Amino acid sequence: MPKAYWIAHVTITNPERYKDYITLNAAAFKKYNARFIVRGGKHEVRGGFSPDQRHVVLEFADYETAKACYDSPEYKAAAAVRDEASKADIMIIEGYEGPQPGA
Repeated sequence: MPKAYWIAHVTITNPERYKDYITLNAAAFKKYNARFIVRGGKHEVRGGFSPDQRHVVLEFADYETAKACYDSPEYKAAAAVRDEASKADIMIIEGYEGPQPGA
């Protein structure tokens, strides 16, 4: 079964309040065994346009677990704070386990 990911592109509008979101989301991420693949960090846009300040990729065991985390009461509480502190585009996407180039 393929892993699944949350991919988020975030523009932080209230940095102090966003810190509260980071504190709150930890409960949901721990409960659903999420693992950060990308969490902020340096980036540069090489094509297109991305005004977002922060990019995050979280890994989950599978698609159902990724959805359950987003829909959980723990994350809903965190998301309410996130929405006060930022503008975020978040997608849940299933990973790929098929053939790779050169394989």
